Amino acid sequence: MVDPENPVLVEVTRGDMVESFHRGAAAVVDAQGNLVASFGDVDRPIYPRSAIKPLQALVLAESGALDHYKLGGEEIALACASHSGESYHVDSVRKWLQRLDLDENALECGAHYPIHRESRIKMEREGVEATAIHNNCSGKHTGFISVACFSGEPVAGYIQREHPVQQRVLNTLEEVTEELISESPAGLDGCGVPVVGMSLHGVAKGFSRLATHQFESNKRQDAARAICDAMANFPHLVGGTGRFCSFVPTATDGQVLIKTGAEGVYAGLALGEKPLGFALKIDDGSRRASEVVMSWLVTKFCSLETNTISRFQSWTQPKVMTVAKQPAGIVRPCLDIEV
Repeated sequence: MVDPENPVLVEVTRGDMVESFHRGAAAVVDAQGNLVASFGDVDRPIYPRSAIKPLQALVLAESGALDHYKLGGEEIALACASHSGESYHVDSVRKWLQRLDLDENALECGAHYPIHRESRIKMEREGVEATAIHNNCSGKHTGFISVACFSGEPVAGYIQREHPVQQRVLNTLEEVTEELISESPAGLDGCGVPVVGMSLHGVAKGFSRLATHQFESNKRQDAARAICDAMANFPHLVGGTGRFCSFVPTATDGQVLIKTGAEGVYAGLALGEKPLGFALKIDDGSRRASEVVMSWLVTKFCSLETNTISRFQSWTQPKVMTVAKQPAGIVRPCLDIEV
């Protein structure tokens, strides 16, 4: 059950009144895995959804498939992505599948039109049907397929929980988050892969370890570096035009990396002298609220320059607009902490 005591993290004003509000929880974790700050219940299991794609991508990055198929940072970024389905996303995934001697028919993520509005309108105008390659998760799925191909395992059914690829993913998540996933609530993500309950504390801890590369094996350390480098160098592939996941690495020169998930989830990390991991969940699943909270966390905890912080203003306090584009209110964070 949702904890009714989770605090209000975001208020939505219209004129002189608070019209709506969003409750939720958030965790900030340091390089040692300790909580630097927490809001609400950060130990209750939540489904982290696509926010943990960078952690899932560890399986690809340490498998040997990258070298074997001559893949690099662009493919790793796509494996971490919930991309917008713009032409460069679709073309890049298609070329990746071709390296595996496969096409989009191998994808089991299902079809939907691009998130990117102009791309969707163009397809609809031209009568082009959406396929699985337009799915925002097609990069992650191509990563799973690459691991299966490299390991000599069946491609068909790669999304099933019992498939060796998904077993590796679940084992990796358990190791890096230190969560007992085998005892967690379980279900299916929107793209059909297994999703498991994790605490925000555990997810933030996993991202802090990704930031510090603090793993026992050299292979996983190298994989973590490759993932951070890819997300920093190819932010447009992780999200897309106008997306917060692409804005943050660009605005911070690759020092802060974030990843959105469905139902009001965000996770991320800060590199540099004071590495951090972040994770948050808005109880009602609101994306507008999750972006506001993540923007606030980044500006409060990541030691950004003043001019960089100013670039976050439209994300930390976005305006509520009328249909005629007149300002009517704001969406604002209402977290309280001295940093």
